[in-house]
Parts: sequence; structure tokens; C-alpha cells
Amino acid sequence: MAGFVVLANLTLLGQSEVWFGTWKLNPAKSAYVTDPSPPPGQHTITRVEPWEGGLMYRTETVTARGEVRHTEWTARFDGNDYPVKGVPTVDSYALKRIDDHTYEVIAKKGGKITTVSRSVISADGRSRVVTQSGQHADGKKVSNVLFFERQ
Repeated sequence: MAGFVVLANLTLLGQSEVWFGTWKLNPAKSAYVTDPSPPPGQHTITRVEPWEGGLMYRTETVTARGEVRHTEWTARFDGNDYPVKGVPTVDSYALKRIDDHTYEVIAKKGGKITTVSRSVISADGRSRVVTQSGQHADGKKVSNVLFFERQ
């Protein structure tokens, strides 16, 4: 019986571990259709770690202007809103698990959904494509496809 419990726990971990790791944005494979379109940054590195039934994100971005931005947030896969600091267009995120390779991040500002980002990890676990759609609170449309490579 103990062997079954250990095997079951390893299986559960294995299903979501494909999300965890360090991801680097590949701007050449990404498409920004936000209105107005933001210039691609010099680099974006995201570290995704397990956190209390959800995810912890730590992102470092160097913008096209050379500004360094750090963002960190945590959320569980329970559909509840979790506060976000350091992102002017977002107050909270809610996570929704779709399947073993796919999850959504629902962004809100002032209690209203602004964007939905769907992350899909490739079958081989080497890449992650994030499709963002919606409209920021300031009225700017968002329709981006971000291509990340596992580091």
C-alpha cells in the first residue's frame, strides 16, 4: 500500500512538473499585436515554481529602453483572485488548470477581467507558448503570442 501512495504522489508531481523551470522569451518567434504594439524587450526570463497547489512566478524583463522590471506573484489553481504588485495594468490573477500541459491566467483590474493568457507547454517540454487576449483597463487591445524556451 505504501508503494502505491508513493507512486501516486510521483505521478501527480510528474503531471505538472512540465510547467516548472526557467523560461526565456524568444522575441523572434513571438508576435505582439497589442494596440499600440509594444517594442520587444531586450530579454525576459521567467522562473515558474510550485507553490501551495499552484504556481509562483518570478519574472525579470529588460525593456527595449533598458529598464529592468521584476515581477513576482503566486496563485493557486482554485479560481480565486490573488493580488499582483508591480504590474500597473493588473490588480489580481486567477489560475485555471486546463490539462497537464495547459493552464490559464485570468488578469483583473478593478475587479474586471482584462486579459486571459493561455500557456501551453509542448509535448517534449522544451517550449511554452502563451497566447494573451483581451483589453487593458485603459482600452488598449491585447492580442499577443509569446514563445518561451526552457533554459
